[in-house]
Amino acid sequence: MELMRMGVVYAHLIACCVAIGLVLTSDFAMIKQLITGKDDPAHSDKTHLDALKKTVLLALAALWVTGIGIVLLDYSVKGAVYFLNPKLQAKFLVVTLLTVNGFLLHSAVLPAITKAGSLVKMEVNARTLAVFAGVVSGVSWFYGAMLGIARPLSWKYSLGEIMFAYPLFICLGFIAMTLLVKWASNRAETLTPSRVSPALASL
Repeated sequence: MELMRMGVVYAHLIACCVAIGLVLTSDFAMIKQLITGKDDPAHSDKTHLDALKKTVLLALAALWVTGIGIVLLDYSVKGAVYFLNPKLQAKFLVVTLLTVNGFLLHSAVLPAITKAGSLVKMEVNARTLAVFAGVVSGVSWFYGAMLGIARPLSWKYSLGEIMFAYPLFICLGFIAMTLLVKWASNRAETLTPSRVSPALASL
């Protein structure tokens, strides 16, 4: 039983590392693009985004399968009281929110970014949704990973106490990214050459 659990936990860890690595790389590339103002076709073309979407979805599916496997193995040993652990409830809540947000990202946000060409070229409402969904994704992946290794939190804190920092990180991240995107958008508008009227250009 212990060897079986170790194997499932290892698979769970690998899936989490793959997903976080891809999300982190993609987010850093986007932030770099916003700061420098230089488009990077390698991180905004449809092929790259489709590959990123498929890999992250597979990793998320693997996390659900292996996570449920770990829960069932622990339940078989500890009984129904195991589900009352606030840390376990917090992890389930974060992963559920991550999954819902992931479907929003892959069905609406990423196609909109592909169509617009970049984040700063999107309409304001669509851009706000994209920033919020991206922040929720990043915070959820790292918060979920933290809960996965935070065994000292088990039974010591309530669900509310464990989840207290989660919305705080989302709010701070959303504010920071909104300001960065707004700054990048204003800079792009400033650097865009003024359009000259054809009538004036012919004089």
